[in-house]
Amino acid sequence: MTETALTVQQTARPTGFPTADHFRFAESPVPEPAPGTALVENVLWSVDPYHREMMDGGFALNAPLEGRTLGRVIASRSPELPEGEIVFHRQGWRTHAVVRPEEVRRLPHHPGVPLTAYLSVLGGTGLTAYVALTRIARLRAGEDVFVSGAAGGVGTAAGRFARLLGAGRVIGSAGTPEKVKYLTEQVGYDAAFDYRTGAVAGLLAEAAPSGIDVFVDNVGGDHLGAAIGALRERGRVVRVGTISQYNTPDAPPVLFDHSDVVEKSLRIEGFLVKHHLDAQEELYDFAVPHLRSGALAADETVVDGFTRIVEAFLLMLRGGNTGKILVRAATS
Repeated sequence: MTETALTVQQTARPTGFPTADHFRFAESPVPEPAPGTALVENVLWSVDPYHREMMDGGFALNAPLEGRTLGRVIASRSPELPEGEIVFHRQGWRTHAVVRPEEVRRLPHHPGVPLTAYLSVLGGTGLTAYVALTRIARLRAGEDVFVSGAAGGVGTAAGRFARLLGAGRVIGSAGTPEKVKYLTEQVGYDAAFDYRTGAVAGLLAEAAPSGIDVFVDNVGGDHLGAAIGALRERGRVVRVGTISQYNTPDAPPVLFDHSDVVEKSLRIEGFLVKHHLDAQEELYDFAVPHLRSGALAADETVVDGFTRIVEAFLLMLRGGNTGKILVRAATS
């Protein structure tokens, strides 16, 4: 065990895209667990788009940040947290954390499933995609699905899950030709387009000339307006995120024909995955057999070394990842 713990702290509120100057690494002695707690050495960290929103006020300045992480119990003073156990908790952006049993979730033992999957396709990212399709959209077999931000963590999981759930055509948007190719050749999207090459409404009409039934929206902006125009009668919009506005708060409002919502009996619903944690076991039951059989893959970009966590976060905000971006301890 190392003698020094590292935490990442936010030092200032950004305007637009954050930079490395908005963060600092702070050193401290490795903490000692108190009675009823355990010391966890973190081994895998998740950096997520919602962290950018947290930087505007959700994160306290000059204090350790939070985030999803997996860690190994290395010293325990609680019988509920045995040493050597791998646990999920939310004290990320640090190398070590002292946790109570109620603050962690012990990982199930699924032979053949890689550890990284519990922060990607089986973690909050996969749970978001699964809830979006099954609980919010209530996707039915044969329905056509459009996913914005399709090459990210939620987008790749949504595309793969939609295919396994029996969707008809699955269409996605991404920001580079390479990602478009990845979506159609690796993830299983029937069609995809680079939204930087033209008006989204026109690109979507070309990719889905007969319309769509479900829109899983990670982006907002002109993607949302285009999708509302393309939705068929009783179509559903699932609002997951608004990536297009995270770093551009002065972006113009979404423009669409509001009468479409009435005339086509559309439903637009957003959700927070923290309100659907009861679906976690359901996700395991659905996804683990497909992971074991090879019918489902975890799309991941892994960055090695905790000291690169800020770099990984900024890379994600610039679209430099494909699938879920994770940071792995250099020694794990």
